[in-house]
Amino acid sequence: MNRLARFAGFGAGEHGRIDRDDAPGADVTADATMDAAQAGGDPESLREPIIAALRRVHDPEIPVNIYDLGLIYRIDIADNGDVDVDMTLTAPACPVAGMMPVMVKDAVKTVDGVGEVEVELVWDPPWSPDTMSDEAKLTLGML
Repeated sequence: MNRLARFAGFGAGEHGRIDRDDAPGADVTADATMDAAQAGGDPESLREPIIAALRRVHDPEIPVNIYDLGLIYRIDIADNGDVDVDMTLTAPACPVAGMMPVMVKDAVKTVDGVGEVEVELVWDPPWSPDTMSDEAKLTLGML
């Protein structure tokens, strides 16, 4: 975790989970978790709970979750439950650039059955409003 994220209070709370008080802007709750046995043991069965957890992470400056903003480019789930996420930001100079990958990692870790989590910040292709869901566009008055 970088110093800015640690200073701002982002990161895993007790037992590797984020509590609302531990991560301002990351409204991740226990209902995003799912027992791996309940998920059927198939790594792909973790995809929907992971997406649900990501939908509880918001950029503090935009009232839409990062998944519907189109900031998540790739979610790879290994057979052992390890997860790799490629994400971007709305702009390279985004003020939460140091904190957002930590928020994403912590959110994905809340899903039962997930092992190690790696988050890579990528800039290609650059983010554009075209990557947003219709729901996000509607929320922001773009539809």
